[in-house]
Amino acid sequence: MSQNEKTIPVVIVGGGQAGLSLSWYLCREAVDHVVLEAGTACHSWDDERWDNFCLVTPNWQCQLPGHPYAGNDPHGFMMKNEIIDYVRSFRASFTPPLREHTRVTSVTRHEEGGYRVVADEAVWHAQHVVIASGAYHDAVIPGYAGAIDPAIVQIHSQDYRNAAQLPEGAVLVVGSGQSGAQIVEDLHLEGRKVHLCVGTAPRVSRFYRGRDVVDWLADMKFYDLTVDRHPLRDGARDKTNHYVTGRNGGHDLDLRQFAKEGVRLHGTLETIRDEVAHFLPDLRENLDDADKTNADIKASIDAHIARVGIAAPVEAPYVPVWEPERGNTPLDLKAAGIAAILWCIGFRPDYRWIDVPVFNGATKPVWDRGVTDAPGFYFLGLPWLHTWGSGRFSGISRDAAWLAGQITGKEIPIA
Repeated sequence: MSQNEKTIPVVIVGGGQAGLSLSWYLCREAVDHVVLEAGTACHSWDDERWDNFCLVTPNWQCQLPGHPYAGNDPHGFMMKNEIIDYVRSFRASFTPPLREHTRVTSVTRHEEGGYRVVADEAVWHAQHVVIASGAYHDAVIPGYAGAIDPAIVQIHSQDYRNAAQLPEGAVLVVGSGQSGAQIVEDLHLEGRKVHLCVGTAPRVSRFYRGRDVVDWLADMKFYDLTVDRHPLRDGARDKTNHYVTGRNGGHDLDLRQFAKEGVRLHGTLETIRDEVAHFLPDLRENLDDADKTNADIKASIDAHIARVGIAAPVEAPYVPVWEPERGNTPLDLKAAGIAAILWCIGFRPDYRWIDVPVFNGATKPVWDRGVTDAPGFYFLGLPWLHTWGSGRFSGISRDAAWLAGQITGKEIPIA
């Protein structure tokens, strides 16, 4: 061991809500540890969200350890500034051993057991390392984007703030997941001409039979479903989230309604060559599949209502308000007045700085409830780490308590 190494039982990499949640439990158990954060605590809520961003899950699901939502609108949806206030107040509710602006550049196995963690000028020797840096590291932008005329502004969803930051003209939004669908609405409400490349993301209604769909699914124990009992098993981790919004009290995001109001819908973007966008002929299929997922969720709620014998208002089945025309016409960007392209096609994780045998052949980490085959090496805060809520405010506390128990060797109650 080199003389400048510091020995500590636990190193947590990442000072977002996941890393801080584990720190909360370790502080309560008086376990010596350090939290290393490349930026500032929970900075992504401020730095990587648009101005009108809001939660898509109701406020009552905000259950960070020892810090449940305490506002007067449990069935509402916090806006960006309210989310920032919530995570900051959680950060201020205890005294974590947090080191901000400290980027971890290397994690390797230590010759004396445990792990060596290099962070800026510091080197740590820890028996336990928890990677809580999330899965959204590198913004995905296709290689051909570099050949598009630079006169057309290109930004990723993490850098979008509002319609005013984009040049005048039409906007091509690529990707119809949660971010893409909500950004389309944001632009549409600002009167911008929008083209949307519709992918395979499913959709869900905001309200059904008198309640928020999330409330129904919570009663049905959907959010307690573990990944090993999910029909897709590990494949659940690769599924795109359903698009819906909490904006203005919450409502459906129906891409067909957008189209009826003037948004131009296209199939999945295949490529852009010479400023002409080419699409797959899958628009109708993608819209129908999204509606089918929504209908299936409603059917499961209907079955629950009938099984339990709940009195709830009946709703008529959804009827599509718009159908795409046949054909698959390319889009000439300049002729359509496209001034900006918004890439809403997600992120890739970057674990190249971790040299520990915890990855599969596709460089994805392998774990069971966050515990890897490497003794004392864990992941936290990833989608479907254990349940649907693992990467969200609703399930982080449960996962953090579990890992705290693995570290301390005793059962830790969930706060």
